[in-house]
Amino acid sequence: MVKVLLVEDNEMNRDMLSRRLTRKGFAVVVAKDGLEGVAMAGSQSPDIILMDMSLPEIDGWEATRRIKANSDTASIPVVALTAHAMASDREKALDAGCDDFDTKPVELSRLLEKMENLLPAS
Repeated sequence: MVKVLLVEDNEMNRDMLSRRLTRKGFAVVVAKDGLEGVAMAGSQSPDIILMDMSLPEIDGWEATRRIKANSDTASIPVVALTAHAMASDREKALDAGCDDFDTKPVELSRLLEKMENLLPAS
């Protein structure tokens, strides 16, 4: 079973997305802020990370930089999730180390396709 680390501070978004991913067969672990996300990337060994960019403590850009700077977690694919849909936001996420970018509100089929492209074939 593929383990997804969902880093999201908004309770409604967190609940909705984690339930939808669980129904699709993913194991979902949740972090509520950027620092917790960085810690859980190391302790939970997720297969993929869905990273909100607007987070308390440290934002998603900084959390992603820290995850990608750590040799134990650097290879975990990270998908940025943000309500900001400007081209510059995509570039900023990719520059921070995110492997892909998706906008909110999340369109599940589009997100699942991006996740599938980043996950190793099993």
